[in-house]
Amino acid sequence: MDLSVISPVYNEEESVALLHQAVTRALEPLNLQWELVLVDDGSTDGSAKQLELLAARDPQHVRVVELRRNFGQTTAIVAGIDHSKGEIIVLIDADLQNDPADIPMMLEKLNEGYDVVSGWRVNRQDTFITRTLPSHLANWLISRVTGVHLHDYGCTLKAYRREVITGFRLYGEMHRFIPVFAQWVGAKIIEMPVQHHPRRFGKAKYGLERTVKVILDLFTVKFLNTYSSKPIYLFGGLGVLLILAAVLLLLVLIALRIFAGEHLIRSPLLILSVMLVILGFQSIMQGLIAELLVRTYHESQKKLTYTVRKTFNIEKTGE
Repeated sequence: MDLSVISPVYNEEESVALLHQAVTRALEPLNLQWELVLVDDGSTDGSAKQLELLAARDPQHVRVVELRRNFGQTTAIVAGIDHSKGEIIVLIDADLQNDPADIPMMLEKLNEGYDVVSGWRVNRQDTFITRTLPSHLANWLISRVTGVHLHDYGCTLKAYRREVITGFRLYGEMHRFIPVFAQWVGAKIIEMPVQHHPRRFGKAKYGLERTVKVILDLFTVKFLNTYSSKPIYLFGGLGVLLILAAVLLLLVLIALRIFAGEHLIRSPLLILSVMLVILGFQSIMQGLIAELLVRTYHESQKKLTYTVRKTFNIEKTGE
């Protein structure tokens, strides 16, 4: 299978048939083996019935995954990836705001040697205060924190080579961070403008509350990206700083004793310095425990600490 187009569906009964038509219209001229994987994320309208009809009407291309309840967009995307077969994976929303006509141009970029093509909704057709403005702020923050500079992390329309997105699992609202994880394994990323249309049916499923979730997920991503293989650098570094602060406080106490005649026992700084020393050693110990957990994780799952793009004249072990 050359291409899998994956779309999470939640209460989009009016849109799914039109999405299928648009995807078919965009991909039929390309002479590729492709599939459209539609994941029903616990819809409460008639989406499930519409998906069943589409699967019966076009069994060659349409694949349907029906989840038992609403798990969220990220989990629906993961389910779609798990049930897809394409060497190239394209993610797209089912609400028709993304345009499948942009997919061929994204595939051309992949053919130029890129591993990830990220859509950028230059002329976004959403409410400015509740959708566009928070998105701009979140994109700026994510770019600064992760070092992966994209204008539009929230645009679902993205194209990936399968090998760059199957080495990690996604949780929470982390589907928007896939380019960060992909760069983590050495993927080449490019961003390209894509079309964005006003919503034709239903209403948006997310609002300002999603921004808070994204910020919280960003802490997790930063930790995983920077310290997942060497957590002692984080916890140990914090411990060293706490111990140094304790030493400085003790020096201050000694100076006060010598020059001002202060009693060390009566000063709260002594208690604070002792507490800082204890917290510092505890932080270092947490770092050591985290190091053991990381090694156990990698060795128990035989998970490599590196990724390989390709090899030449190398025989696989056991062959």
